Amino acid sequence: MSRLLRQLLLVVSLAAGATAGHAAEFINVLTGGTSGVYYPLGVALSQIYGKAIPGAKTSVQATKASAENLNLLQAGRGEIAFTLGDSLSDAWKGDAEAGFKAPLNKLRGVAGVYPNYIQIVAAADSGIKSLADLKGKRISVGAPKSGTELNARAVLKAAGLSYKDFAKVEYLPFGESVELMKNRQLDVTLQSAGLGVASLRDLATAVKIVVVPVPADVVAKVGDPAYQPGTIPAKTYEGQNEEVPTVAIQNFLVTHEGVPAETVYAMTRSLFDNLDQMVAAHAAAKAIRKENAAKNMPLPLHPGAEKYYREAGLLR
Repeated sequence: MSRLLRQLLLVVSLAAGATAGHAAEFINVLTGGTSGVYYPLGVALSQIYGKAIPGAKTSVQATKASAENLNLLQAGRGEIAFTLGDSLSDAWKGDAEAGFKAPLNKLRGVAGVYPNYIQIVAAADSGIKSLADLKGKRISVGAPKSGTELNARAVLKAAGLSYKDFAKVEYLPFGESVELMKNRQLDVTLQSAGLGVASLRDLATAVKIVVVPVPADVVAKVGDPAYQPGTIPAKTYEGQNEEVPTVAIQNFLVTHEGVPAETVYAMTRSLFDNLDQMVAAHAAAKAIRKENAAKNMPLPLHPGAEKYYREAGLLR
């Protein structure tokens, strides 16, 4: 009996060792609302990781986007996340007004990806044609302390407006904002997203819209280098027949220091090896360029990402 017991214990020990040697790698991708751009790109990313990283168990989490994503990463409740550049800078510094009570010092950079465009879209019959026309209107500025809402505060302030200047301010995700506009309960929605975001495409097919310009002098008054002049090309949305000046803000993929270097290396490499899948998920991914991915990062790169860029000859 004792000999049989020893043999059984040996088999169990070997099995345990084999399992430990091939432990599953859990990768939770933090995104944003399901009607935004982060979510479909996050789904594509999780599929890429599931195929490219042996043993990876991937999941996708819909969130309130940038600020929530960064706080979740700091707490170790995700492995990679999408975020706006200004939110990332605020998180690294610990800006309490932006939703970060202390510096999120566990965060590490993976890649700069594509720019968000601040898209201020009004119902055509609202009479809104300029930023000055927003005064006294009903607006949605995104979920509270989301990247969109932080963008809204900054741009409206630069235009000489505050939330007190509106008849109503709603703090809603993209899809809910659009539904209220369809029902004539809102006049305008401000959405910080990639071009061609599903929520605004939906809105433009349901009601006639006006895309409100943000002139370059207003962009300059924001006073944050993350905010740069950008252009929404003509025909981005139905009924938008001319290009519209606005604000562009870079998006980043971010992880945290607790994720192993070999995992982040594999995540970074597989992203750039499979950009066609990202573009298939959303056209905003056409702007992702490996050559620019490590530039203007407002926090240190993760060692795994740094290894990839060095191998690719993009860092010295």
